[in-house]
Amino acid sequence: MTDTLAAQASTADSVADARVRADDRAHVFHSWSAQALIDPMPVAGGAGSTFWDYAGNTYLDFSSQLVNLNLGHQHPDLVRAIQEQAGRLATIQPALANDVRGELARRITEVAPDGFDKVFFTNGGADAVENAVRMARVVTGKRKVLSMYRSYHGNTSTAITLTGDPRRWANEPGDGSVAHFFGPYLYRSAFHATTPEEETERALQHLEQTIVLEGASTIGAIIIESVVGTNGVLIPPPGYLEGVRALCDRYGILWIADEVMVGFGRTGEWFAFQAWDAAPDLITFAKGVNSGYVPLGGVVISDRVAAHFDTAVFPGGLTYSGHPLACAPGVATFEVFERDGILERVRDLGARVVAPRLAAMAEKHSSVGEVRGTGLFWAIELVRNRETREPLVPFNASGSDAAPMGAFAAACKNDGVWPFVHFNRTHVAPPLVITEDELVRGLDVIDRALDVADGYAE
Repeated sequence: MTDTLAAQASTADSVADARVRADDRAHVFHSWSAQALIDPMPVAGGAGSTFWDYAGNTYLDFSSQLVNLNLGHQHPDLVRAIQEQAGRLATIQPALANDVRGELARRITEVAPDGFDKVFFTNGGADAVENAVRMARVVTGKRKVLSMYRSYHGNTSTAITLTGDPRRWANEPGDGSVAHFFGPYLYRSAFHATTPEEETERALQHLEQTIVLEGASTIGAIIIESVVGTNGVLIPPPGYLEGVRALCDRYGILWIADEVMVGFGRTGEWFAFQAWDAAPDLITFAKGVNSGYVPLGGVVISDRVAAHFDTAVFPGGLTYSGHPLACAPGVATFEVFERDGILERVRDLGARVVAPRLAAMAEKHSSVGEVRGTGLFWAIELVRNRETREPLVPFNASGSDAAPMGAFAAACKNDGVWPFVHFNRTHVAPPLVITEDELVRGLDVIDRALDVADGYAE
């Protein structure tokens, strides 16, 4: 943090706080919220891994906002790229060729597997999913799509139907051509597995049974978060993604890898699925491609899918597809990753700092059922009873039922860390540029906050 930004962070401004709060409460309609029951904290600024309010309180951002701020707040290279692009060409329609749009597409395909040479740009992750599904349906001539119960794919029509968590419920009925299946989750195995190998074998058997019973001739795609994000940081056990690839090939189904949350370095890979020996047919991305500085998402398209549209019209498009102001910080993101060795430092910090400290917390705290993750993407699953694995709060808890996790989150915030909390889990997902000292300090705060969670455990 520069001296100027540090001074801003330490300066209280009650007038500005009141103005921002009043405008927000009077006029801003917030997502996923009962409007009269929320009181959003006004944010004054941010730098690196830290942001602050108008009262001068600073927070280590252990959620990277919505796990999208991979290069942190106000990264100078990304800010400069936007400024320079705005001064040169602020916008241009997607039907025309543009230098920065083309460069970003090329750079994305260069880090994708062989056989991926085209990118369709969208405004974010949900419409990336929508368009990937549309491509799969057109190419295969089959409408049905399978997705996991523990998943989140976005808020638009098909994306929210594909979503497996409770945010889907209030939006039903949605896309009628979606079916769900259980993905691997050894800690709470739906298949009574006791080893990763058993979980893989049984989860793949279940998926194949679902394909058969839903009708392979009706299924155009299977969409999977390569590492399940909001719903638990669930790492595929060995052989699972390879097995999905084999099933898709056997039954003529396309595999869509949803990399919206985990792509662009979060797990220490450009795309998380690259940690396994399997490649999808379509890759959705957003968030970390430019740290969310300007809305941007997209679909990386395999050559065999893209070839279908060489002479057939793709029935879709967006006014702001590949917006220059969004693509410019995307290009800068690649430059920062390469210059600063971001992938290597993510793998190093995850293995050397995060993993052993979380393992120690699991030994120390009675409320910790399991820790799991990779790179700078981890989950701590909290329980009331380690033997029964009863969650610290119920599935989809709200109100008083969610109080234990609310108390844990409050303890983190009071100690200067902004956590990511979802049901009975807290996630460790700081910006990839976090310093080691900041990372250790944030983990120490979580360690202390777990004392609060322990008070609710048996």
